[in-house]
Amino acid sequence: MPRQLWLRGKYLIRQAACQADLIAAQSLRAQAFRSANDDGLDCDIFDERCLHFLVIEAATGTLVCCFRLLPLQNGREISSSYSAQYYELTALEAYPHRMAELGRFCIRPGYGDPDIIRVAWGAMTTYVDESGIGLLFGCSSFAGTETKDYLDTFAMLQARHLAPPRWLPRIKAPDVFRFAARLRRKPDVKKAMMRMPPLLRTYLLMGGWVSDHAVVDRNMNTLHVFTGLEITAIPPARKKLLRAVAGQGSGASGGSIYEKMIGGR
Repeated sequence: MPRQLWLRGKYLIRQAACQADLIAAQSLRAQAFRSANDDGLDCDIFDERCLHFLVIEAATGTLVCCFRLLPLQNGREISSSYSAQYYELTALEAYPHRMAELGRFCIRPGYGDPDIIRVAWGAMTTYVDESGIGLLFGCSSFAGTETKDYLDTFAMLQARHLAPPRWLPRIKAPDVFRFAARLRRKPDVKKAMMRMPPLLRTYLLMGGWVSDHAVVDRNMNTLHVFTGLEITAIPPARKKLLRAVAGQGSGASGGSIYEKMIGGR
């Protein structure tokens, strides 16, 4: 995609173009995930292989959101992904099409404008379409490591959103919550949606699916589930809305489209 692309007058999104851009993203990640190294940055060995995207508030120049995408030619390369550190992904090695791993998605603390996610998804849609991506995947994180805080959400995932058996990730991490095997409760839908991380919620409303267990990541102080979204499985109406978001110019007003796209907040 272009180095920069206005998707809405309030925000600019572009790829990182220099080391200073990458450092800015790593600094924001450290604030959002509270995972700074000694240099105050959140960085790892995957950064150099990824495309990094920045969402910037146009009026102030403030970086309000960032994420990275790791392109893979097909499932044979999935063992080199970030997610493969935590999930046994042998089943997905048979996936025949191009893939991209979405990672380190975060929003600056204190910024709650839903258009930020809308703009980010518009950029991802542009990249997916232009690159011929068949599967978008990654780790979707819950704040904290207390599973009891999210039982209704996990019960909903178990009931409605587990991965197809042919792609189901297996257990690899030493500390996991096997919610699909342990939970036998009817979820309270309202509570489940209230505790659902916004990124995961958007994945699922597009037809995404999750692993049958959550990894307890005490270093990052998160729980996370492996999340996959097969592009061909996105409902046509939602795909149309996503592409409408991706194609809007700087003067467009897209709040209503965003609300339709994710079903409200």
